[in-house]
Amino acid sequence: MTKSDEQLLMQQLSDPKTQRAAFERLVREYSEPLYWQVRRMVLCHDDADDIMQNVFLKAWSHLKDFNQDSKISTWLYRIAVNESLDFLRRKKSQHVFSVDEPLQSVSQSLVADRYFDGDETAALLQEAIAQLPEVQRMVFNLRYFDEMKYSDISELLHTSEGALKASYHIAVKKISEFFKQHD
Repeated sequence: MTKSDEQLLMQQLSDPKTQRAAFERLVREYSEPLYWQVRRMVLCHDDADDIMQNVFLKAWSHLKDFNQDSKISTWLYRIAVNESLDFLRRKKSQHVFSVDEPLQSVSQSLVADRYFDGDETAALLQEAIAQLPEVQRMVFNLRYFDEMKYSDISELLHTSEGALKASYHIAVKKISEFFKQHD
């Protein structure tokens, strides 16, 4: 979306007469890239779908709070990342394993997911990414999959570009090591 398109969209979102149609456009424009960002963080389609509903509900209810200091895409990504992290924290604190229930690896879970259309290598990549610390995982996903600029990631995560570059480099190194171990 160009800067002028975004400015027009923001004007329409601010006007009660055009707000609903503008929000529908916003949802159409950002649903897919946000979905994939969330999906790469939580891995499961159903979880990502639930989180996406929360993202757009939160965006709609907080439209008046958006101060337009950042791009609307950055604001939406921030909501999506925060919702994903909240979900992962809740899931981690509630996760109890049964002795009878075998633990599945991320790659096995992904291959079993009816919405996953990747191959074994893609599943292994997701398993390697899942083992990264949260910040490295987010930085890697935003940079590698979304091809987001470090300056935009910096604005999104409130971190210096240098720190982001270091996190990305370390993440790539860890992923490479993971693949070497799984050859």
